[in-house]
Amino acid sequence: MGHNYAKPLTAEARLARILQRLPEDWSVSIDRPAGGLWQVTVEKPNGEPYTGSEQPTLVDALEEAWRQAR
Repeated sequence: MGHNYAKPLTAEARLARILQRLPEDWSVSIDRPAGGLWQVTVEKPNGEPYTGSEQPTLVDALEEAWRQAR
């Protein structure tokens, strides 16, 4: 019996998927100090900004900020 397992998304595919889901009227700021971890701030037009925790990859930082702000 065969199994149909979904392939995990690559970092590029995850980034593309998250960027497509971000509304156009949200502000996004990306920060990474030299040698540091990634941190993303997302702000809705009528809300306060949400700054995510530092993450090892840009994709993880962006996804965390997007999930918490929505």
